Amino acid sequence: MKTGKIPENVLKRSILKQLQTKREEVLIGAGVGEDCAILTLAEDEVFVVSTDPITGTSKDAGMVAVHITANDLASSGAEPIALLVSALLPETIEELEIRELMAQMETVCAELHIQIAGGHTEVTKAVNQPILTVTGIGKAKKDRIITTKGAKPGQDIVMSKWIGLEGTSILAKEKEALLLTRYPSHLVEEAKAFDRFLSIVPEAATAGKSGVTAMHDVTEGGIFGALWELAESSGVGLEVDLKQISVRQETIEICEFFELNPYELISSGSLLMVTDDGLDLVRKLRQAHIPAAVIGKIRDGNDRVVINEEERRYLEPPKSDELYKVMS
Repeated sequence: MKTGKIPENVLKRSILKQLQTKREEVLIGAGVGEDCAILTLAEDEVFVVSTDPITGTSKDAGMVAVHITANDLASSGAEPIALLVSALLPETIEELEIRELMAQMETVCAELHIQIAGGHTEVTKAVNQPILTVTGIGKAKKDRIITTKGAKPGQDIVMSKWIGLEGTSILAKEKEALLLTRYPSHLVEEAKAFDRFLSIVPEAATAGKSGVTAMHDVTEGGIFGALWELAESSGVGLEVDLKQISVRQETIEICEFFELNPYELISSGSLLMVTDDGLDLVRKLRQAHIPAAVIGKIRDGNDRVVINEEERRYLEPPKSDELYKVMS
């Protein structure tokens, strides 16, 4: 495609036509010549806004982009409402690829009842693969906002699902041929399908109704990075039992293949929740068919410790995600 804004006919048939999910809160949404979206909320509600670029993968980028942004909103106790999408596209892109990208996003938006309310699409020489930046807008009751700062000594730390889900799925898709030289196709196919677990919106909704005081979704830097960020934000220490942190065998195998640490691998799909009664929260999550476990405790002081039988490891501030050792 030629450099510059997407032609109007392409915009209409391959972008705007794909957007079918609507929300009553969105008064003015995406359209030709519309530079702004207009939303309305009730008097006792507030906007919650988050933004994320998707740069780690080119495959299924639209699907990943929506999940990541919706997860950020949900981990604050907000209901995702709308997205603004900025897409920088390479000159080599075909219209069919643009349509498929938007269809991916709309599929996830329909599942989560989120409206794409606007954005910008442009072909530029500055990128060699699609770069999506998604700004999410959510709503929450003023008295029900949940932050990463609310953890208090003595509380339980609960984790949902398994670590490494996003990183495992990305590696299985991007490096499929290489992985098939060692592993059977059923293992690689299952790893690719881990993207079905990326949303933490359901567990965040359950946790928000169960009295949690802090939540943090596990993204870049993996579970070790997320635990550090949770403790740092709240100004507390923590102790975590490594054996209680659930990890799928597919993640272990793929991390061994690439010599990666699964505990420092991007892990969208897993949510950290802090509560007074972790076992009760785990029970409620399992009733909602969401795997979860109590993995540790919030402590006084600043020590952030992971215990593995007799070994004690002190966490450090997050560094570059393990994924980039393979994808860079």
